[in-house]
Order: sequence, then C-alpha cells, then structure tokens
Amino acid sequence: MVEHMLKFVSVPQSQPDKRPAAERRSDFDEIYRDFAVEKAEQQASRCSQCGVPFCSVHCPLGNNIPDWLKMTAEGRLEEAYALSSATNNFPEICGRICPQDRLCEGNCVIEKGFESVTIGAVERFITDTAFASGWVEPIRPPVEREASIGIVGAGPGGLAAAMQFRQQGYQVHVYDRYDRIGGLMIYGIPGFKLEKDIVARRHLYLEESGVRFHLGVDIADGDGEGRLSFATLRARHDAVLIATGVYKSRDIGGPGAGLGGIVKALDYLTMSNRLSLGDAVAPGESAALDAAGKSVVVIGGGDTAMDCVRTAIRQGAKTVTCLYRRDRANMPGSLREVKNAEEEGVSFVWLAAPEAFLGDGTVSGVRAVRMKLGMSDASGRQSVEPVEDSAFVLEADLVIKALGFDPEPLPTLWGQPDLAVSRWGTLRVDHESFMTSLPGVFAAGDIVRGASLVVWAIRDGRDAAAQMHRWLENRAAACAQAAE
Repeated sequence: MVEHMLKFVSVPQSQPDKRPAAERRSDFDEIYRDFAVEKAEQQASRCSQCGVPFCSVHCPLGNNIPDWLKMTAEGRLEEAYALSSATNNFPEICGRICPQDRLCEGNCVIEKGFESVTIGAVERFITDTAFASGWVEPIRPPVEREASIGIVGAGPGGLAAAMQFRQQGYQVHVYDRYDRIGGLMIYGIPGFKLEKDIVARRHLYLEESGVRFHLGVDIADGDGEGRLSFATLRARHDAVLIATGVYKSRDIGGPGAGLGGIVKALDYLTMSNRLSLGDAVAPGESAALDAAGKSVVVIGGGDTAMDCVRTAIRQGAKTVTCLYRRDRANMPGSLREVKNAEEEGVSFVWLAAPEAFLGDGTVSGVRAVRMKLGMSDASGRQSVEPVEDSAFVLEADLVIKALGFDPEPLPTLWGQPDLAVSRWGTLRVDHESFMTSLPGVFAAGDIVRGASLVVWAIRDGRDAAAQMHRWLENRAAACAQAAE
C-alpha cells in the first residue's frame, strides 16, 4: 500500500491562496480561496502521525485531527467528515475563525523549517465538501422524547447544545433577541472571515433537524410584546440552558471620553454586518458608524480590534491605526490576523495607550503616551508602565473602542435575584453539572467563562448538554421510583 503520510519533508506548507490585498479591500467576501481537492489531500499528507498528537491535545474540542487528516490524504473525504463532525458541531466555522496559529497548528510537533500542518483550511474544506456532496443529513433521533429544553441564546454554545439535545430526541426551543441565529458569528464577525451564508446554512440544517427557533424574543423581567419572562420560560420547559454570551462592552474613561465619534466596537461591527446583510438602517445611524473618508483609530489588540481595523479599511477610511498598549508578541489576537491587516493597509502603534481624547463636541484626535513592559505578574504576563514625557497625538475622526466584553447583569434584567453570579458578573455554576443556583437552570459558554473563543463555547455547549441529559434521566428515574 502506498504511504500517504509524513510528507512534510518533501511538501512545503501551504495555505489556500489569498486574494490580493488590493482586491479584498473593496469587499467583505472571505479572503481565502477554496482548496482544490488535490491541494487539500497534499497538505493533509504532511501530517507526521505523531504518537502524542499535540494538535488534538491543544484543541478545546479534542478533535481527532491526525485521523481525519489521514483520511483526507487518502481521498476518504466522507469518512473524514464523519470523524471531524463527531467532536465538532461546526467544523466549517472553526476552520474559518479559530486562531489555529495559537491552538492546533501552533502546537504541531513538526520542527521549525518544515512548518506546521495546515489544519484549519483542511477542516473547512472537508465540511464544505460534505455539504456540497449531500453528506450532511438532518438529525433524526431514534426516539422522540416528551421532555423539552429551553435554550437562551442562539450563539455557538447554545446551537451546539441544541444539536446534542436533538440527537437524544429532546424537544428543543432556542430563544434569541436578534432576528437571526449565530450571535456574534452573524453580527460581530465580519464577512471577510465568515461569510453569512455559512451560518444561514447551519440555520436551515438545525430547523430541518427539528430545532425550533423563537427569534426577536428578549428574555426579561415580565412578559410583553417581544419579551418573555424568565419565569414563563422555566415553566414551559423541563430544563433551561443559559448561553447568552457576553455583550456588555468594556469602556475607557479619561478627558474627552464622551465626545462624539467615539464608539463601541460591537455597535460598529453590528452596523457594518447589518448593512452587508441588506438590512434597512436609518441613514443618520449608519453615517455615525461609517469610516468612509475618516481617520480611524482603534484601541485594543484582540481579534475584535482586528475585525474593526479591517472593516474600516473596507469602508474606505482615509487612514486606519491600531493603538495597543503592549507589543506585537503580547497581542491577545491572532498574529495571522495582524498580518492580514497590515497587508490591507492598517498601521499599528505598539506600546502606546490613550491618555485623552481631543476635540470640540466631536473627536478630532487621540493623545497617547508611550508604554514600556515591566515586571511579570503571577500569571507570567508583563505589566505595562507609561514612559515619562512621551505623549503624542494621532489624528482621529472616528475612535473605536475594542477593549473586550463583560456579562450583562442577568439577575437584574430577568428579575432573578437568586441567580448567583461571580465577582466578575459571570453566572456561577457547579463546574461538574453546569447547574446554576436555580434548580433545573444550567449555563455554559462565555456567560460562565467570560469572553472567549467560539471553539470554547462549542465545547461548553456540548458538555452542558451531556450533564443536563444525565440530570433529566436521573430526575425521570426518581419520579418513576416514587410513583411505584
């Protein structure tokens, strides 16, 4: 038999072709072209099939990466899809937006000089091929259960749990305040990283699998038009999973922080994505969040900041500058995204932080100060300290704050004072059972762990669904025993 693997010594690493920067600056289409079958097989064949697969160890989902790479290299794509989707509910999405350079690919054991296996692009290729070939079939559970599950939040964690519950035959209802499913995958992540028809395709799949969606419904402290009280929600279902994510933008103070033209990253990205989706938006509202012809400064160094700077480029900004208080090596975002942004014309000012915002009614500039890295704290991360007499000014007609997200105060918003939270405002759960302080109410994803990656939300949704199934089974057994 011909050996298809261990070709990293003869086949160089290659990502899918990237569209030229000048071309992709003008639209919101994904920047990477699709792999051809032969190219995907060739890149998969570079896997060394190591005894301890650190790519799998460092994948939050524990994906069986070496096995489905081998199947891909051998042309067994339908089997590769079956194995890939066994541990990941949305491999085509993770293949696009996971920071592989920090996770699976970043921990590949192939030594420097040969470079890591191209895992993410092959993962995306496998599932896109599966959809195109008709291999992705709706969930048809062997038995339909009477018990129903209410899930609050149609983001990756809630949707992953919904799929797991349908496989067990539960009646699944997903509630979300937005008019589309996907959460930040729709309204937070731009199309050049994740085209929206990819999420819409999963929406159709989930509906065909029997998941029922209640969109445009806000969970609140009382029932009403477009509102459903949490008490009513609990009464409707045998168990409830809270998977709302975190949407409260972190803010920054200082002189001039209240000037016009200083906006939150999520407001900015949501508006851009709505326009891309063809939604009707009031002209005045869209103009305030449009970077066309403006000098834009984005504050922050995570993936959200990268989404903002690259969106501003596509909107036709005059200049786009990212201001980050640490250096390139300490950026929390994907370095691959930084490279893409630089190619597209974004300027980075490292080791600098805003000190004040200048302007008369509307922002006209950001006064920043140079920073230096100091001693490491208990976590090993270096502190940052301002450099004396180092202030400078950046011209800015639009300032976007991309400083991360915190949880909304759900106990207050939902009228549930007994819903316990941590000191960070995240929901407090038993980390084995995922149950909150309210019986029969569970929580998973960012609302528990804080703002994190889509892949971690999927992992949490899967784990929570398994624990909720166990709890429902035990409860049913206890009821049956009591009835005897």
